[in-house]
Amino acid sequence: MNVLTDNFSTFGDGFLGTVELTLYASVLALVLGFLMASFRVAPVGSLRVFGTAWVTVLRNTPLTLLFFAVLLGLPRFGLVLPFKVFAILALGCYTSAFICEALRSGINTVPRGQGEAARSLGMSFGQSLGLVVLPQAFRSVIPPVGSTLIALAKNSAIAGAFSVTELLGTYRTLSELGYNIVWTFVWIAVGYLIITLAISALFNVLERKWGVAR
Repeated sequence: MNVLTDNFSTFGDGFLGTVELTLYASVLALVLGFLMASFRVAPVGSLRVFGTAWVTVLRNTPLTLLFFAVLLGLPRFGLVLPFKVFAILALGCYTSAFICEALRSGINTVPRGQGEAARSLGMSFGQSLGLVVLPQAFRSVIPPVGSTLIALAKNSAIAGAFSVTELLGTYRTLSELGYNIVWTFVWIAVGYLIITLAISALFNVLERKWGVAR
């Protein structure tokens, strides 16, 4: 227990760092995922190609490699930002590909006639998607989106290898101070458990309120 009590501020900084990474990257992933899902079902061929390429590249690229590309590659092109921002970009873009596919699968569950009826009433593609199709698709994609964001929270541990303050990275500091590494990892695991259970609880509430009745 002294591993936690003696280093509560260190664990606290790491915990808050992971929460911050998860929160900002989740927002970015949801926005980009929605945008790419819209591209993938758009009537414009070039948008469908772009959305498909985005998903294909990111889903088949190891996240660690993406971190290297963003954190070490972008500064070479003159884009210099704090490492935490680069980490959020890497996590958000990577996760957006999985969010996109979850949303697209939900869109495919909505009968095609719904969109056709909306367009027959004079709605544009954006209006029919945003006002008719997506509200219905949202009900079926709550569980997979929640699972994807839980995976994002755990993937944020990679950021610690790039000098970003997060929960897993606290083990290096405590190991150098001579604390028992086993108990250090136990408390780190508890921290991740708190975060993932919080996300799970949030999506359970959303599913009970808006999910598809089984």
